[in-house]
Amino acid sequence: MNILVLNAGSSSLKYQVITMPSELVKCVGLIEKIGEEEAIFNHEKGEEKFSETLPILNHKTGLEKIAKTLLDAELGVLKSVDKIEAVGHRVVHGGNKFSKTTIVNNEVKKSIKALFDLAPLHNPANLTGIEIAETIFKSAKQIAVFDTAFHQTMPKKAYQYAIPNHYLEKHHIRAYGFHGTSHKYVSEKAIEKLNKKSSKIITIHLGNGCSMAAIANGKTIDTTMGFGPMNGLIMGTRSGDIDPSVIFFLMKKINKSTEEVNTLLQKESGMLGLTGASDLREISKKASNGNKDCKNALELAAYRIQKFIGSFAAALNGLDAIVFTAGIGENSALMRELVCENLDFLGILLDEEKNTIRSKEIREIQQNLSKIKIFVIPTNEEVEIAKQAYFLIK
Repeated sequence: MNILVLNAGSSSLKYQVITMPSELVKCVGLIEKIGEEEAIFNHEKGEEKFSETLPILNHKTGLEKIAKTLLDAELGVLKSVDKIEAVGHRVVHGGNKFSKTTIVNNEVKKSIKALFDLAPLHNPANLTGIEIAETIFKSAKQIAVFDTAFHQTMPKKAYQYAIPNHYLEKHHIRAYGFHGTSHKYVSEKAIEKLNKKSSKIITIHLGNGCSMAAIANGKTIDTTMGFGPMNGLIMGTRSGDIDPSVIFFLMKKINKSTEEVNTLLQKESGMLGLTGASDLREISKKASNGNKDCKNALELAAYRIQKFIGSFAAALNGLDAIVFTAGIGENSALMRELVCENLDFLGILLDEEKNTIRSKEIREIQQNLSKIKIFVIPTNEEVEIAKQAYFLIK
């Protein structure tokens, strides 16, 4: 079965064609800068790579370009669009209505639209991708895979905020958690490696967006992100946890509007606010050259992760493994080193030599004496989406 996995962002379209159940990736592609003067299109088929600059695109013309490329005699992997039997869509916010992967119908689309306010940067683009895909891949089933679904196993004591109950009951204000597809994928890989009947795992997803999850026997019991994807860890441009009093101070004393505060915390804070850069590679290089702001930012980010490791180990009542994943988690030996520093009381002992080895494979980087496994597991949200779509249909 050929499944097209589509991740429609506000200004991008990521895609893969994956054959299931073999999980063979036939091609990978990305259109960036949708809506700008020039869009950038990259497509890979095996060892073949193709890149071009395109005139201004919208999501519709972008997806039409993808479909045309999939049928191309040289670059393509299909003889007909009908060979795509399902389109798996990443949808960021599913609220408390969606706890599992779902076949899209009009009711599902209405529900996704009703959640626009909770994920204003993501859900509108996700819905646009679904609606356009319906017109191009007409014979395919459209499948929605929700970022929040994996975390719906959290107990009430973990997801409820200490505000009057009716805000939860009427307005559904609660912690939802995000990056669920990634946390699910890497936690399942870690469980396979542990080969135990029961498991207690902390997954650490570190990219431009960052989150952690406490996972007991394959189910989330707590996570760092909440009502929206801004709290918890320090991220590329997002502040992570902040005292609400700071927000009121900014509005009352500095006369910032709600929109200005939102922009500050979502787009101007995190590593960008601390250093002037959001790319960890640039920050790490400057830190190694003595830049004090960059050194400080790395320490702040690692310390925040350490605090959650401690609290999640308590919530799990024990710990078998921690997992680093996503762009930074998989590739930054420095960040892994900073996070694992001074955690020997938990039995977390990093092997410095193993930590510096670069590989795209799953690997263990703990010392032989470490009580806790330290995994680096490359995430593959696209394969996880394809798996969930395939098993739903079958």
